[in-house]
Amino acid sequence: MTQPQHKDVVDVLLEQHQQIKSLFDRIATAEGKQKQELFYDLVRLLAVHESAEEQIVHPEARRAIGEDGERVVDARLQEEARAKRVLSDLYDLGVDHPDFGARLAAFAHDVVEHATHEEQEEFPRLRERVDPDKLYRLASVFEAAEQIAPTRPHPAAGESAAANLLLGPPVAVFDRIRDALRSG
Repeated sequence: MTQPQHKDVVDVLLEQHQQIKSLFDRIATAEGKQKQELFYDLVRLLAVHESAEEQIVHPEARRAIGEDGERVVDARLQEEARAKRVLSDLYDLGVDHPDFGARLAAFAHDVVEHATHEEQEEFPRLRERVDPDKLYRLASVFEAAEQIAPTRPHPAAGESAAANLLLGPPVAVFDRIRDALRSG
């Protein structure tokens, strides 16, 4: 039986896409420490979102979409791999670097384009072909995966569900320690 009081996994993903877009806008106009904190929030949200998506959503989409699933999911995984590299480079560059604004704007464009592809090619097919009850259950599984996901991009880790499951939790521990030291 469908549980209308809860969000399904597509609802969760769409909300996070909106949060990501909002953070890009806020970073573009922020300065100093606020800009740095907003950027850290963006890094964390993107890293956690993509890791959980690669573990939970993309494998389900690959199965559910059918023949075209491989093409759709592989294209998203390639975009995510590029995004991890760029986000890692931006993190290393720092918000005070003179090139940060232009590079962040280009990155924002690519991330929004990626989200649009998911929203137009992947998410509608999930809603059409996956039982609504399963989509609600996947929301809980997705949120659980986020709790143990790395909070920084790790481009060398790979984009597969297996890579995320194997490497994600140990890397996440180190990321979360760094987060605590940064905020403490």
